[in-house]
Amino acid sequence: MSTATRSRLNRPGPVPTALTYLWLGVAAVVLLFPVLLTVVGGFLPSSALLHQPPRLFGGDWTLDNYAEAWNQPVVPLAPAFANSLFVGLVIMAGHLVTSCLAGYALVFLRTPLRTPLFWLFLATIMVPYESIVVPNALFVRSLGLGDNRLSLVLPFLANGFGVFLLRQAFQQFPRELREAAVIDGCGHLRFLFTILLPSCRPALTALAVWSFLQGWNMYFWPLIIASGDNSMNTLQSAVFALKNNEGASPAVLLAGISITLIPTLLLVVFGQRWLVRGFTAGAVK
Repeated sequence: MSTATRSRLNRPGPVPTALTYLWLGVAAVVLLFPVLLTVVGGFLPSSALLHQPPRLFGGDWTLDNYAEAWNQPVVPLAPAFANSLFVGLVIMAGHLVTSCLAGYALVFLRTPLRTPLFWLFLATIMVPYESIVVPNALFVRSLGLGDNRLSLVLPFLANGFGVFLLRQAFQQFPRELREAAVIDGCGHLRFLFTILLPSCRPALTALAVWSFLQGWNMYFWPLIIASGDNSMNTLQSAVFALKNNEGASPAVLLAGISITLIPTLLLVVFGQRWLVRGFTAGAVK
């Protein structure tokens, strides 16, 4: 039996395909409805949201809720947005630098401790985050950084998952090219930045997007280290404080949540291809 015949026999019929797309459509509506309610609800007056069922479409849309959420006198979102952007970018840069250097050392440097160090990095991924929050807080405050924005990012500049991801990506690089670069007199840093990293852009992009989202969505740590200092609020903790503000309407709260979703949605929508390529690099020969 030819390959074309086997392909036609294994191809699903129109009915299973239609059922599959129908099921995927229903699942997408169920999963995305909270996001739709949040984004659309931020443009509606509170009266439309309090109506049962909520009048999401056909009402008078307005940007007043977003303006009120952004300029809240009690919990302003503008400085919180800047703090979240700072945290996301610094953590992303820290993960890229530390993961690149550690991954390179674990693959290309001949040291007897490579394997134990790699297992040690993997072990850090398995440590529950809640078990290290208090030691991290005590350490940061012992350095006198409790009221500094550096305390928001200091414990998160390195990550075991990033080391694992780039180590696996670097292992796919042909060793012959590395040996040829050494013969031509190429040093470690030159080889890393001019040859190795450009060939591993999918993994680097995936790590950058993942790291930024980890920093952007951080909530528990800023809530602990800020100790009630509103100037160190990130967007997540500011929206939580906005929720507890008795004067905030539901529409204003949804507008604040929508502001926190914008970078996440943009990165996932436009960086999905790089995320998939980066996380699956090396999985298929």
